[in-house]
Amino acid sequence: MSELKRCTKCVLTETHETIQFDQEGVCNICKQQDIKKKMNWEAKKKELDTLIQETRGRAGYDCIVPFSGGKNSTWTLYYLIKEYDLKPLVIRFNHGFIRPICARDTIRTMRRLGVDFMDFHPDWHVVQKLMLLSFIEKGDFCWHCHTGVFSFPMQMAIKYKVPLVVWGEPSSEYSAYYTHGQSEEVDEKRFKAVVDLGLSIDHIKDKLGDIDLRPFTYPAIEEMRKINLRSVCLGSYIPWDTKIQSETIMKELGWVGDTVEGVPPVYNYEKIECYMQGMRDYLIYIKKGFGRTTHLAAIDIRNERITREDGMKMIEEFENKRPQSLKLFLGYLGVSFREFREIASKHCVKPYRHDFMKEGRGDMTHDFYRWPKFRKMPRNEAVAIMEKCGVK
Repeated sequence: MSELKRCTKCVLTETHETIQFDQEGVCNICKQQDIKKKMNWEAKKKELDTLIQETRGRAGYDCIVPFSGGKNSTWTLYYLIKEYDLKPLVIRFNHGFIRPICARDTIRTMRRLGVDFMDFHPDWHVVQKLMLLSFIEKGDFCWHCHTGVFSFPMQMAIKYKVPLVVWGEPSSEYSAYYTHGQSEEVDEKRFKAVVDLGLSIDHIKDKLGDIDLRPFTYPAIEEMRKINLRSVCLGSYIPWDTKIQSETIMKELGWVGDTVEGVPPVYNYEKIECYMQGMRDYLIYIKKGFGRTTHLAAIDIRNERITREDGMKMIEEFENKRPQSLKLFLGYLGVSFREFREIASKHCVKPYRHDFMKEGRGDMTHDFYRWPKFRKMPRNEAVAIMEKCGVK
């Protein structure tokens, strides 16, 4: 495995998206913390107050809150109700991998806060095909999740004429697509730059046939303009701190943490909602040589909660381990491990090259045997898609 250059302040590698280093080896994402610390958050909060005042009461719902059941969306929903007493429509685009504890947390949260909740499940057969296609072409099987999560709530905003959609964490916390201080609108520009991986609807239909992709399709800008729709990140207006916010929702809502494959137990609030999260992080490691622990350690180092040395120790202990969820994943996509390895290896980001022989073995989570095993992709369907995409 190639030795990767890492930020001299945090632990992010040179293969991280949008990363740049200064002469001292400090990354641009670390430098964004300096901007965050100097921001006039009181003024930003007043901007949010004005936005809420302008949009409240214009429709049957004051806003839409996209919701996964994880820490960020739960905090966002809690904050908007506690701070502004809004009437939101809460929408979950269900990617198909909600874990048992998250499912219970969701019911508890909705009943304690007293909100209307829509839980949309897309066609599982379509999801499987999209997972395989995006994995083959982009090395990322989560296209269906990301495009659906960001498209479907916008579609519902148009349907119900709700003029405001409020998301949670801004991307400036972990990348440099946007910087702190910018007004990060979650719009079509952001969708195409960050979310859809460059896979167009027309291209997907060319590969998969005329399947129904409406839930994954971002609405036309003309439709959004008709209702003056705004789509913003709460973290653009208040200082974001996932650790403190997680502690708050645990105390106030009974929200429960959980273990995640490849993540230190101290981060029991991170990405607990998806039972394919460990698989996704494993694939990122194959491609880029870093995983979820690197991301989390970097955030804690910037917030001066741990030292860089502590972060490197966690990385060495928890990353580069093959997750138990791999077998489940291969069944969902109808591919062999040999095929998986060959496809994933083609997406390695230079200078990283992954060595499968040096992987460790990941631990099994307590709820692993409760994860659904039904409807594996038929082998003939998987072969047809792979052949269409040039995989032999």
